[in-house]
Amino acid sequence: MKEIIQFKKGVLGLCVMVLINERDQYGFELAQQISKHIEVAEGALYPVLRRMVADGHCTTYLQESTEGPPRKYYKLTPEGKAYMNELVTEWKRFVTGVQELMEESERGERDA
Repeated sequence: MKEIIQFKKGVLGLCVMVLINERDQYGFELAQQISKHIEVAEGALYPVLRRMVADGHCTTYLQESTEGPPRKYYKLTPEGKAYMNELVTEWKRFVTGVQELMEESERGERDA
C-alpha cells in the first residue's frame, strides 16, 4: 500500500503541470480534474502547488468568483513549461521501460 501512495505522490506534480498548461486553474478545480483519473486526497495537492510556486515553476493570481470569495489561480511560468516538458519526456520513457519489463516477465512466466 505504501508503494501506491508513493506512486501517486511522485506523479502528482506532473499531473498538475499538465492540467495547468492547458489553462490556468484553481486548487479545488485541479483536485476535481485529477480525481477523475487518480484517486487523490485534495489536501495532498496544496503542498505540491506551494512547492511549484516556491520553485518558480508556477505563479498565482486572484480572480473574483461568482460563487464566493476570489479564487487563487495557478499559471505555469516559462521555466515551469520547460520543466514540465522534461518531466513528460522522462515519464514516457519510464512508463515504457516498466511496461517492457512487465511484458518480458509475463512472457518468461508463460515460457516456464
